[in-house]
Amino acid sequence: MLRIERPTYMDFLQRSKDRPIIKVVSGVRRCGKSTLFEMYREWLVSNGVNPDRIVSINFEELEVEHLRDYKILHEHLLSRLDPDRMTYVFLDEIQHVDQFEKVVDSLHVKRNVDMYITGSNAWFMSGDLATLLTGRYVELKMLPLSFSEYCAGREQLSDEPETLNARYADYCSQSSFPYAMQLHGNRKDIQEYLAGIYNSILLKDVVARLRISDVMMLESVIRFVFHNIGNLLSTTKIANTMTSEGRKIDQKTVEKYLRGLMDSLMLHQAGRFDIKGKQYLATLEKYYVADIGLRQYLLGPAHADQGHILENVVYLELLRRFEHVHVGHLPGGEVDFVVQNASGIQYYQVAASVLDTRTLQRELAPLEKTMDHYPKYLLTLDEIGSGTTHNGIVQMNALAW
Repeated sequence: MLRIERPTYMDFLQRSKDRPIIKVVSGVRRCGKSTLFEMYREWLVSNGVNPDRIVSINFEELEVEHLRDYKILHEHLLSRLDPDRMTYVFLDEIQHVDQFEKVVDSLHVKRNVDMYITGSNAWFMSGDLATLLTGRYVELKMLPLSFSEYCAGREQLSDEPETLNARYADYCSQSSFPYAMQLHGNRKDIQEYLAGIYNSILLKDVVARLRISDVMMLESVIRFVFHNIGNLLSTTKIANTMTSEGRKIDQKTVEKYLRGLMDSLMLHQAGRFDIKGKQYLATLEKYYVADIGLRQYLLGPAHADQGHILENVVYLELLRRFEHVHVGHLPGGEVDFVVQNASGIQYYQVAASVLDTRTLQRELAPLEKTMDHYPKYLLTLDEIGSGTTHNGIVQMNALAW
Protein backbone atom coordinates (compact mmCIF):
# COMPACT_ATOMS: atom_id res chain seq x y z
CA MET A 1 0.00 0.00 0.00
CA LEU A 2 1.30 3.46 -0.92
CA ARG A 3 2.37 5.50 2.11
CA ILE A 4 2.87 9.19 1.49
CA GLU A 5 4.95 11.12 3.98
CA ARG A 6 3.24 14.17 5.52
CA PRO A 7 6.33 15.82 7.07
CA THR A 8 4.69 19.04 8.32
CA TYR A 9 1.91 17.20 10.11
CA MET A 10 4.22 14.51 11.46
CA ASP A 11 6.56 17.18 12.82
CA PHE A 12 3.62 18.74 14.67
CA LEU A 13 2.84 15.43 16.42
CA GLN A 14 6.47 14.65 17.21
CA ARG A 15 7.07 18.10 18.71
CA SER A 16 3.92 17.74 20.81
CA LYS A 17 4.77 14.28 22.17
CA ASP A 18 4.40 13.95 25.97
CA ARG A 19 3.33 17.56 26.37
CA PRO A 20 0.44 17.87 28.86
CA ILE A 21 -1.91 19.16 26.21
CA ILE A 22 -4.53 17.47 24.02
CA LYS A 23 -3.57 17.12 20.37
CA VAL A 24 -6.56 17.69 18.08
CA VAL A 25 -6.37 16.90 14.35
CA SER A 26 -9.29 18.15 12.26
CA GLY A 27 -9.78 17.77 8.53
CA VAL A 28 -12.21 16.91 5.76
CA ARG A 29 -13.11 13.23 5.41
CA ARG A 30 -10.44 11.06 3.76
CA CYS A 31 -7.69 13.68 3.93
CA GLY A 32 -5.39 11.20 5.72
CA LYS A 33 -5.95 11.73 9.46
CA SER A 34 -6.16 8.02 10.33
CA THR A 35 -3.10 7.18 8.24
CA LEU A 36 -1.19 10.01 9.90
CA PHE A 37 -2.01 8.55 13.32
CA GLU A 38 -0.95 5.10 12.11
CA MET A 39 2.40 6.41 10.88
CA TYR A 40 2.91 8.34 14.10
CA ARG A 41 2.20 5.25 16.23
CA GLU A 42 4.81 3.36 14.20
CA TRP A 43 7.24 6.19 14.91
CA LEU A 44 6.49 5.95 18.63
CA VAL A 45 7.26 2.22 18.65
CA SER A 46 10.45 2.75 16.64
CA ASN A 47 11.49 5.31 19.26
CA GLY A 48 11.13 3.02 22.25
CA VAL A 49 7.43 3.13 23.17
CA ASN A 50 6.08 -0.30 24.12
CA PRO A 51 3.09 -1.19 21.88
CA ASP A 52 1.03 -2.13 24.95
CA ARG A 53 1.22 1.52 26.05
CA ILE A 54 -0.67 2.62 22.93
CA VAL A 55 -4.48 2.63 22.89
CA SER A 56 -6.11 3.29 19.52
CA ILE A 57 -9.84 3.41 18.71
CA ASN A 58 -11.42 4.38 15.40
CA PHE A 59 -15.10 5.08 16.02
CA GLU A 60 -16.05 4.47 12.40
CA GLU A 61 -15.34 0.75 12.92
CA LEU A 62 -18.48 -1.26 13.70
CA GLU A 63 -16.73 -3.51 16.21
CA VAL A 64 -16.25 -0.60 18.62
CA GLU A 65 -19.78 0.74 18.29
CA HIS A 66 -20.48 -0.09 21.95
CA LEU A 67 -17.75 2.38 22.94
CA ARG A 68 -19.75 5.27 21.50
CA ASP A 69 -21.41 5.44 24.92
CA TYR A 70 -19.14 7.91 26.71
CA LYS A 71 -19.45 6.16 30.09
CA ILE A 72 -18.47 2.78 28.64
CA LEU A 73 -15.64 4.41 26.71
CA HIS A 74 -14.39 6.10 29.85
CA GLU A 75 -14.31 2.85 31.81
CA HIS A 76 -12.60 1.06 28.93
CA LEU A 77 -9.84 3.65 28.73
CA LEU A 78 -9.35 3.81 32.49
CA SER A 79 -8.70 0.06 32.49
CA ARG A 80 -5.81 0.58 30.04
CA LEU A 81 -3.98 3.29 31.99
CA ASP A 82 -0.89 2.81 34.14
CA PRO A 83 -0.13 5.71 36.52
CA ASP A 84 3.57 4.87 36.40
CA ARG A 85 3.98 4.69 32.62
CA MET A 86 2.87 6.98 29.82
CA THR A 87 -0.16 5.79 27.86
CA TYR A 88 -0.72 7.16 24.35
CA VAL A 89 -4.44 7.40 23.62
CA PHE A 90 -5.69 7.84 20.04
CA LEU A 91 -9.41 8.50 19.54
CA ASP A 92 -10.14 8.68 15.81
CA GLU A 93 -13.37 10.30 14.52
CA ILE A 94 -14.37 11.13 18.08
CA GLN A 95 -17.42 13.11 16.93
CA HIS A 96 -19.33 9.81 16.84
CA VAL A 97 -19.27 9.71 20.66
CA ASP A 98 -21.99 11.84 22.19
CA GLN A 99 -20.61 13.99 25.05
CA PHE A 100 -17.07 12.82 24.29
CA GLU A 101 -15.77 16.03 25.87
CA LYS A 102 -16.45 14.52 29.30
CA VAL A 103 -14.15 11.60 28.51
CA VAL A 104 -11.44 13.82 27.06
CA ASP A 105 -11.54 16.21 30.01
CA SER A 106 -11.43 13.40 32.57
CA LEU A 107 -8.48 11.61 30.96
CA HIS A 108 -6.57 14.81 30.34
CA VAL A 109 -6.16 15.45 34.07
CA LYS A 110 -4.92 11.89 34.70
CA ARG A 111 -1.23 11.32 35.24
CA ASN A 112 0.85 9.92 32.34
CA VAL A 113 -1.75 10.25 29.59
CA ASP A 114 -0.83 11.65 26.17
CA MET A 115 -4.04 12.16 24.20
CA TYR A 116 -4.68 12.56 20.47
CA ILE A 117 -8.12 12.98 18.86
CA THR A 118 -9.42 13.53 15.33
CA GLY A 119 -12.69 14.71 13.80
CA SER A 120 -13.99 15.22 10.27
CA ASN A 121 -15.63 18.60 10.72
CA ALA A 122 -15.09 21.99 12.28
CA TRP A 123 -18.00 21.88 14.71
CA PHE A 124 -16.83 18.91 16.76
CA MET A 125 -14.39 21.29 18.47
CA SER A 126 -16.97 23.99 19.07
CA GLY A 127 -19.40 24.56 21.90
CA ASP A 128 -18.88 22.66 25.11
CA LEU A 129 -15.51 21.09 24.30
CA ALA A 130 -13.83 24.30 23.21
CA THR A 131 -15.15 26.04 26.33
CA LEU A 132 -14.19 23.16 28.60
CA LEU A 133 -10.69 22.74 27.21
CA THR A 134 -9.70 26.34 26.47
CA GLY A 135 -5.93 26.60 26.80
CA ARG A 136 -5.54 22.83 27.11
CA TYR A 137 -5.44 21.73 23.49
CA VAL A 138 -3.65 22.50 20.26
CA GLU A 139 -5.31 21.96 16.90
CA LEU A 140 -3.73 20.76 13.68
CA LYS A 141 -5.92 21.61 10.69
CA MET A 142 -5.21 18.95 8.10
CA LEU A 143 -5.80 19.26 4.35
CA PRO A 144 -5.58 16.72 1.51
CA LEU A 145 -2.20 16.32 -0.17
CA SER A 146 -0.22 19.40 -1.02
CA PHE A 147 1.28 19.50 -4.51
CA SER A 148 4.69 18.74 -3.00
CA GLU A 149 3.33 15.70 -1.14
CA TYR A 150 1.51 14.59 -4.29
CA CYS A 151 4.74 14.77 -6.31
CA ALA A 152 6.58 12.76 -3.64
CA GLY A 153 3.89 10.08 -3.89
CA ARG A 154 4.06 10.01 -7.68
CA GLU A 155 7.80 9.37 -7.48
CA GLN A 156 7.04 6.19 -5.54
CA LEU A 157 4.58 5.02 -8.20
CA SER A 158 6.58 5.65 -11.35
CA ASP A 159 10.18 5.36 -12.47
CA GLU A 160 9.40 7.36 -15.60
CA PRO A 161 10.37 11.06 -15.54
CA GLU A 162 7.37 13.38 -15.31
CA THR A 163 7.19 17.13 -15.71
CA LEU A 164 5.71 19.33 -12.99
CA ASN A 165 3.07 20.46 -15.48
CA ALA A 166 1.95 16.86 -16.11
CA ARG A 167 1.77 16.16 -12.40
CA TYR A 168 -0.14 19.37 -11.79
CA ALA A 169 -2.71 18.45 -14.44
CA ASP A 170 -3.30 15.11 -12.70
CA TYR A 171 -3.28 16.75 -9.27
CA CYS A 172 -6.19 18.94 -10.33
CA SER A 173 -8.18 16.41 -12.35
CA GLN A 174 -7.59 13.22 -10.37
CA SER A 175 -7.84 14.65 -6.82
CA SER A 176 -5.50 15.43 -3.94
CA PHE A 177 -7.16 12.93 -1.60
CA PRO A 178 -4.39 10.44 -0.71
CA TYR A 179 -6.13 7.20 -1.71
CA ALA A 180 -7.00 8.57 -5.16
CA MET A 181 -3.31 8.44 -6.02
CA GLN A 182 -3.41 4.64 -5.88
CA LEU A 183 -6.14 4.77 -8.55
CA HIS A 184 -3.94 6.90 -10.83
CA GLY A 185 -4.90 6.52 -14.48
CA ASN A 186 -8.22 4.78 -13.77
CA ARG A 187 -10.63 7.66 -14.23
CA LYS A 188 -13.76 5.60 -13.57
CA ASP A 189 -12.46 4.35 -10.22
CA ILE A 190 -11.37 7.86 -9.25
CA GLN A 191 -14.80 9.26 -10.10
CA GLU A 192 -16.49 6.55 -8.02
CA TYR A 193 -14.15 7.24 -5.12
CA LEU A 194 -14.82 10.99 -5.26
CA ALA A 195 -18.56 10.32 -5.49
CA GLY A 196 -18.30 8.33 -2.26
CA ILE A 197 -16.45 11.15 -0.48
CA TYR A 198 -18.86 13.78 -1.77
CA ASN A 199 -21.95 11.82 -0.73
CA SER A 200 -20.51 11.03 2.71
CA ILE A 201 -19.76 14.68 3.39
CA LEU A 202 -23.08 15.84 1.97
CA LEU A 203 -25.30 13.36 3.81
CA LYS A 204 -23.43 12.80 7.09
CA ASP A 205 -21.80 16.17 7.76
CA VAL A 206 -24.30 18.60 6.24
CA VAL A 207 -27.77 17.14 5.57
CA ALA A 208 -28.06 15.03 8.73
CA ARG A 209 -26.54 17.61 11.05
CA LEU A 210 -28.57 20.56 9.75
CA ARG A 211 -31.71 18.46 9.12
CA ILE A 212 -31.94 19.66 5.52
CA SER A 213 -34.97 18.39 3.63
CA ASP A 214 -34.33 20.00 0.23
CA VAL A 215 -31.11 18.22 -0.74
CA MET A 216 -31.47 19.24 -4.40
CA MET A 217 -31.41 22.92 -3.43
CA LEU A 218 -28.34 22.32 -1.26
CA GLU A 219 -26.59 20.71 -4.22
CA SER A 220 -27.55 23.69 -6.38
CA VAL A 221 -25.82 25.99 -3.89
CA ILE A 222 -22.76 23.73 -3.88
CA ARG A 223 -22.56 23.78 -7.68
CA PHE A 224 -22.96 27.55 -7.75
CA VAL A 225 -20.18 28.14 -5.21
CA PHE A 226 -17.88 25.53 -6.80
CA HIS A 227 -18.40 27.23 -10.17
CA ASN A 228 -17.54 30.61 -8.65
CA ILE A 229 -14.36 29.81 -6.72
CA GLY A 230 -12.21 32.91 -6.58
CA ASN A 231 -15.11 35.31 -7.17
CA LEU A 232 -16.33 37.75 -4.53
CA LEU A 233 -19.67 36.51 -3.24
CA SER A 234 -22.24 37.31 -0.58
CA THR A 235 -25.19 35.24 0.62
CA THR A 236 -27.53 37.88 -0.83
CA LYS A 237 -25.81 37.75 -4.22
CA ILE A 238 -25.97 33.95 -4.28
CA ALA A 239 -29.67 33.94 -3.33
CA ASN A 240 -30.58 36.61 -5.88
CA THR A 241 -28.63 35.00 -8.71
CA MET A 242 -30.08 31.55 -8.07
CA THR A 243 -33.61 32.95 -7.75
CA SER A 244 -33.25 34.83 -11.05
CA GLU A 245 -32.25 31.53 -12.66
CA GLY A 246 -35.42 29.86 -11.43
CA ARG A 247 -34.14 28.27 -8.21
CA LYS A 248 -35.85 30.34 -5.55
CA ILE A 249 -33.95 30.51 -2.27
CA ASP A 250 -33.63 33.12 0.47
CA GLN A 251 -30.49 34.63 1.94
CA LYS A 252 -30.85 32.93 5.35
CA THR A 253 -31.07 29.49 3.77
CA VAL A 254 -27.96 30.17 1.69
CA GLU A 255 -26.15 31.28 4.85
CA LYS A 256 -27.20 28.07 6.64
CA TYR A 257 -26.02 25.89 3.76
CA LEU A 258 -22.67 27.68 3.46
CA ARG A 259 -22.04 27.36 7.18
CA GLY A 260 -22.73 23.63 6.97
CA LEU A 261 -20.38 23.23 4.00
CA MET A 262 -17.62 25.15 5.76
CA ASP A 263 -18.14 23.16 8.97
CA SER A 264 -17.75 19.99 6.90
CA LEU A 265 -14.38 21.41 5.76
CA MET A 266 -15.27 20.74 2.12
CA LEU A 267 -15.41 24.51 1.60
CA HIS A 268 -13.17 27.31 2.90
CA GLN A 269 -14.02 30.99 3.18
CA ALA A 270 -11.49 33.79 2.69
CA GLY A 271 -12.63 37.10 4.13
CA ARG A 272 -11.40 40.49 2.95
CA PHE A 273 -8.70 42.64 4.53
CA ASP A 274 -8.55 46.39 3.84
CA ILE A 275 -4.86 46.93 3.05
CA LYS A 276 -4.91 50.70 3.46
CA GLY A 277 -7.19 50.78 6.50
CA LYS A 278 -5.54 47.70 8.08
CA GLN A 279 -8.90 46.24 9.11
CA TYR A 280 -11.03 43.21 8.31
CA LEU A 281 -14.15 43.78 6.21
CA ALA A 282 -17.50 42.21 7.06
CA THR A 283 -18.96 41.97 3.56
CA LEU A 284 -18.11 39.91 0.46
CA GLU A 285 -15.94 36.81 0.67
CA LYS A 286 -14.30 34.32 -1.63
CA TYR A 287 -14.78 30.57 -1.37
CA TYR A 288 -12.38 27.76 -2.20
CA VAL A 289 -12.92 24.00 -2.34
CA ALA A 290 -10.79 21.54 -0.32
CA ASP A 291 -9.99 19.48 -3.41
CA ILE A 292 -10.06 20.56 -7.05
CA GLY A 293 -10.69 16.97 -8.14
CA LEU A 294 -13.95 17.07 -6.18
CA ARG A 295 -14.92 20.22 -8.09
CA GLN A 296 -14.06 18.56 -11.40
CA TYR A 297 -16.15 15.53 -10.40
CA LEU A 298 -19.18 17.71 -9.69
CA LEU A 299 -18.92 20.24 -12.53
CA GLY A 300 -16.98 18.37 -15.18
CA PRO A 301 -13.82 19.42 -17.07
CA ALA A 302 -15.73 22.01 -19.10
CA HIS A 303 -15.53 24.34 -16.09
CA ALA A 304 -11.75 24.05 -15.74
CA ASP A 305 -10.88 27.76 -15.52
CA GLN A 306 -7.09 27.52 -15.09
CA GLY A 307 -6.72 30.91 -13.41
CA HIS A 308 -9.27 30.23 -10.68
CA ILE A 309 -8.09 26.63 -10.24
CA LEU A 310 -4.52 27.83 -9.68
CA GLU A 311 -5.83 30.46 -7.28
CA ASN A 312 -7.64 27.72 -5.32
CA VAL A 313 -4.50 25.56 -5.16
CA VAL A 314 -2.38 28.51 -4.02
CA TYR A 315 -4.95 29.43 -1.35
CA LEU A 316 -4.80 25.92 0.15
CA GLU A 317 -1.00 26.02 0.13
CA LEU A 318 -1.02 29.37 1.90
CA LEU A 319 -3.32 27.86 4.55
CA ARG A 320 -0.67 25.22 5.14
CA ARG A 321 2.10 27.80 5.53
CA PHE A 322 0.48 30.74 7.31
CA GLU A 323 -1.83 31.43 10.23
CA HIS A 324 -4.10 33.92 8.45
CA VAL A 325 -5.03 34.16 4.74
CA HIS A 326 -7.31 36.91 3.43
CA VAL A 327 -8.25 38.62 0.19
CA GLY A 328 -6.62 42.05 0.00
CA HIS A 329 -8.95 44.99 -0.68
CA LEU A 330 -7.75 48.22 -2.29
CA PRO A 331 -9.72 51.14 -3.74
CA GLY A 332 -10.42 50.11 -7.31
CA GLY A 333 -8.71 46.73 -7.06
CA GLU A 334 -7.62 43.76 -4.96
CA VAL A 335 -4.61 41.65 -4.10
CA ASP A 336 -5.49 37.97 -4.36
CA PHE A 337 -4.04 37.07 -0.95
CA VAL A 338 -2.68 38.85 2.10
CA VAL A 339 -1.06 36.46 4.60
CA GLN A 340 0.05 37.11 8.14
CA ASN A 341 2.08 35.28 10.74
CA ALA A 342 4.53 36.13 13.49
CA SER A 343 7.06 37.32 10.89
CA GLY A 344 4.72 39.91 9.39
CA ILE A 345 2.73 40.34 6.17
CA GLN A 346 3.21 39.02 2.63
CA TYR A 347 1.22 39.69 -0.56
CA TYR A 348 0.46 37.20 -3.33
CA GLN A 349 -1.03 37.75 -6.77
CA VAL A 350 -1.98 34.68 -8.84
CA ALA A 351 -2.44 34.35 -12.62
CA ALA A 352 -2.32 31.39 -14.99
CA SER A 353 -0.06 33.35 -17.39
CA VAL A 354 1.37 36.85 -17.71
CA LEU A 355 3.24 36.40 -20.99
CA ASP A 356 0.97 39.06 -22.46
CA THR A 357 2.37 42.46 -21.44
CA ARG A 358 -1.04 43.94 -20.68
CA THR A 359 -1.93 41.00 -18.45
CA LEU A 360 1.38 41.37 -16.62
CA GLN A 361 0.76 45.05 -15.94
CA ARG A 362 -2.79 44.37 -14.79
CA GLU A 363 -1.60 41.75 -12.28
CA LEU A 364 1.26 43.91 -10.99
CA ALA A 365 -0.88 47.03 -10.53
CA PRO A 366 -2.58 46.04 -7.22
CA LEU A 367 0.74 44.99 -5.68
CA GLU A 368 2.30 48.30 -6.72
CA LYS A 369 -0.53 50.17 -4.97
CA THR A 370 0.13 48.61 -1.55
CA MET A 371 2.76 51.28 -0.84
CA ASP A 372 4.63 49.36 1.86
CA HIS A 373 7.81 47.30 2.03
CA TYR A 374 6.39 43.85 2.84
CA PRO A 375 7.35 41.00 0.45
CA LYS A 376 5.23 40.79 -2.72
CA TYR A 377 4.97 37.82 -5.08
CA LEU A 378 3.39 37.12 -8.47
CA LEU A 379 2.73 33.39 -8.96
CA THR A 380 2.01 32.03 -12.45
CA LEU A 381 2.27 28.78 -14.43
CA ASP A 382 4.78 30.47 -16.78
CA GLU A 383 8.34 29.19 -16.75
CA ILE A 384 9.51 32.19 -18.75
CA GLY A 385 9.97 35.13 -16.40
CA SER A 386 10.30 33.07 -13.23
CA GLY A 387 12.80 34.79 -10.93
CA THR A 388 12.23 38.18 -12.52
CA THR A 389 11.74 41.15 -10.21
CA HIS A 390 9.34 43.98 -11.14
CA ASN A 391 10.00 47.00 -8.89
CA GLY A 392 10.55 44.69 -5.94
CA ILE A 393 7.75 42.25 -6.85
CA VAL A 394 9.16 38.74 -7.34
CA GLN A 395 7.64 36.68 -10.15
CA MET A 396 7.78 32.92 -9.49
CA ASN A 397 6.61 29.72 -11.13
CA ALA A 398 3.77 28.55 -8.88
CA LEU A 399 4.55 24.82 -9.24
CA ALA A 400 8.19 25.30 -8.23
CA TRP A 401 7.02 27.52 -5.36
